[in-house]
Amino acid sequence: MTETFLRLPQVELRVGLRRSAIYQAMKENRFPKPVKLGIRAVAWAESEILSWQQAQIAKRDETALSRKG
Repeated sequence: MTETFLRLPQVELRVGLRRSAIYQAMKENRFPKPVKLGIRAVAWAESEILSWQQAQIAKRDETALSRKG
């Protein structure tokens, strides 16, 4: 399977965060780091973005379950 790379505008649209929030989360190891494509170009692996999104949903669900119990 071939990996798809997403550039920053695509990542922003997919995750609902702006550039500054994405880079802050990366600094805090809470968001996937990009892959260097060239001297001044980076992109994110789509599979890592999807995994991050799934983890966010799982955290939400865990929080909801802990509040019920």
